[in-house]
Amino acid sequence: MRLRNKKWAATWLNEHDELVITQDRATGLQGNWQSLFENNAPLHVEIGTGKGQFIIGMAKKYPDINFIGMELQESAVAVAARKADEDEQALPNLRFIYGDGAGVETYFSKGEVTKIYLNFSDPWPKTRHESRRLTYKTFLEGYQAVLPAGGELAFKTDNRGLFEYSLYSFADFGVKFNPNGISLNLHEDADKMLDNVETEYEQKFSEAGFPIYQFIGHF
Repeated sequence: MRLRNKKWAATWLNEHDELVITQDRATGLQGNWQSLFENNAPLHVEIGTGKGQFIIGMAKKYPDINFIGMELQESAVAVAARKADEDEQALPNLRFIYGDGAGVETYFSKGEVTKIYLNFSDPWPKTRHESRRLTYKTFLEGYQAVLPAGGELAFKTDNRGLFEYSLYSFADFGVKFNPNGISLNLHEDADKMLDNVETEYEQKFSEAGFPIYQFIGHF
């Protein structure tokens, strides 16, 4: 779902280029992302970060991990980054990319990213749009290109059709699920909820009574 255009977004992004990296600059940082952070820590990337609730929550909860939120919509990445910038807690372990997740392998080198998150991605339900789904094989090839052997992929959705499609796609590609890595109703599992950080959509749909599906696997 696209956000309404924010007239202030382009100007704000230009003024905060240390926090939000444009797509052309991101390709130049391939293999050198740790230079943007104070600590040389594991790097986790969320593709399709939306308005940022998840990635900001993760950065606050895990200060010993460096996080990058990637988002294609200008207004969305501006909202997310401004929210992070104005948070009462300093977040030196968080940056954003204003760019397309379809080119993730052009931004990062092999093994530079240790975990990728896909949260409530557009399901693109029409068959002719299959190749746009973030769990389609060409996207999985990109994730594999930047993760080390055994690198993790974490996927959450409220859309059962996308979840079922993605399980088949993961299996065909050879992504292995972690022990206890599949949930058909995440919010009914108290143990898994201890470490769960919600997205905006997750909070909305779970409060409405919809099940949240989760897959955690590794390449």
